[in-house]
Amino acid sequence: MDAEPLHALFTDPGVRRWLLDDQLVSLAWVEEEITQSEARFATGGCGLWTVREPRRRPIIGFAGFRFFWEPPELELVYGLHPSRWGRGLATEAARAATTYAFGTLGLQEVRAATDEPNTASVAVLRRLGFEEWKRTDDGPAGTLRFRLSSERWRAGRR
Repeated sequence: MDAEPLHALFTDPGVRRWLLDDQLVSLAWVEEEITQSEARFATGGCGLWTVREPRRRPIIGFAGFRFFWEPPELELVYGLHPSRWGRGLATEAARAATTYAFGTLGLQEVRAATDEPNTASVAVLRRLGFEEWKRTDDGPAGTLRFRLSSERWRAGRR
């Protein structure tokens, strides 16, 4: 089971700073995230995938979809171990998940959010064609919310 390596990833200070507002999560929390992801795959075809480098076993990240906000909205989410930052892997993982959402699931729109100071994640989303559509005061420094329509995604692939 991937719970222990994912727990190590989620509790890494660099990862949790941006994804969890610096909160430490328990192994039980990670196990519940895995269970919920598996349920989303079973009922809706999407959840979270682990990210691994080719021919290597260790988990270096994750990407996929999960519900956020109230009322719940399905959003793209991704994270990488800081040792892998700056290599284009987050863009690659987010692109693969977005391609799956539009191509396999037939979604009309994909949404994502990031802490406003997380300029690297903002850059990933913009590289993929996402447009900022909303700012909120969630989190310690505010949250930027992005969206990408299937039409814009298809136009960007030509």
